[in-house]
Amino acid sequence: MSRRSTVRLLGIATGLVAAAAFASPSAQAAAPTAHHQHHARVSAALAHRESHPLRPDRNTRRHNDTVTSGNWSGYAATGDSGSYTSVTSSWVQPAISCGSQDTYSSYWVGLDGYNNSALEQTGTEADCIGGQAEYGAWWEVLPASESPWSVDVEPGDQLTATVTDNGDGTFTMTLDDSTEGWNQTTTQQGSSGYQDSSAEVIAEATDVGGQIASLSDFGTVDFTGAAANGQALDSYAPTGIVMQNQDSGDTMAQPGSISDGSFADTWENSN
Repeated sequence: MSRRSTVRLLGIATGLVAAAAFASPSAQAAAPTAHHQHHARVSAALAHRESHPLRPDRNTRRHNDTVTSGNWSGYAATGDSGSYTSVTSSWVQPAISCGSQDTYSSYWVGLDGYNNSALEQTGTEADCIGGQAEYGAWWEVLPASESPWSVDVEPGDQLTATVTDNGDGTFTMTLDDSTEGWNQTTTQQGSSGYQDSSAEVIAEATDVGGQIASLSDFGTVDFTGAAANGQALDSYAPTGIVMQNQDSGDTMAQPGSISDGSFADTWENSN
């Protein structure tokens, strides 16, 4: 898997995934994949091709509190080094609609990554591979690619993710699926040069093989309980991030307003 590199979001250096689609878009998306027709785990081979750095955008700020990105959509609380030592949020795993095109999406929380090339994160994904939906869970510390959890993830599952700086150079990443009844946790060394200068809750077009993938049609994913340092994320006046195609300027996904740690993120376009 390729290394994460520092990137700039509207003039802000950052880092984390997305990826390229490998088939031509279908004229019309199919209905959401039936429960028994999808894989509940993404293969390790696929996971090792995926990563999550923030991709640069050539565009300028839409508003004082909103920026655009080529692959992230959601909210990021930002500040000085050491500002954020924990981040958490819950969401319901969305069901995706698959056509003939391969598409990818991820949903996660993380520390760093918005204004530096570090990033510690955990979350889930929902991909369309060969017309079939695949769901999975993972953790990641840049510059390495994601590492899959060996667990089942189904549409409609209730997930809660948390990333914590332990204060000794290590970070603990925890993902809980209360619907399937599993909890996964790992403690790892943080990214080189980590700063704890941002906390994010994000829906993403995954980076696959070093390029931004076409975004899976996830409809709307509802994030709740989004918090940093134990306080609702909106108490930090976070920056809203709109996912925008870097060439056409078309909106791919965007967050709604955030209140008491809750917001909806809505799919608009695959490319």
